[in-house]
Amino acid sequence: MIINRFIYKNSVSHQGYLIIPYVLAIAPKNYPIYSYKLLSELGHKGNFHIGENPTGLYTNSIEKIIKVAQSHLSENSDVEHYDDYFKLRYIYNDDLIIIHQEGDKFFYDHYKPDNLTNIAAPKIFQSEYECINWVKAGLDQAKT
Repeated sequence: MIINRFIYKNSVSHQGYLIIPYVLAIAPKNYPIYSYKLLSELGHKGNFHIGENPTGLYTNSIEKIIKVAQSHLSENSDVEHYDDYFKLRYIYNDDLIIIHQEGDKFFYDHYKPDNLTNIAAPKIFQSEYECINWVKAGLDQAKT
């Protein structure tokens, strides 16, 4: 089990945030201890954007750490009106790609498996399909 690698496939959108679990440590007998980080749909304006588990609670279950985060956000989220900014998200080569639509334009955020720094290129696309295929092609090319 890899420590400090984000488990994007288990990420959950809640109250304007994306909850991203990860293995913080391994306890005796190989029991994982999970924590989480947050991305805000408000970006750096969000109180908990790239926040490291503001509750300080940890657990041995991904489902339980998600519930801890959801409970905290239900009481403390600073996003007043949210429209699931994270609904178009993909995991490709262990990277997280979040596609956004504004009007008839699409753009994306891109996060590596071990870092929540957005590395997306400033590029606008005409469709979700065009956007995700461009990102995938770039990731495939980087592997060769």
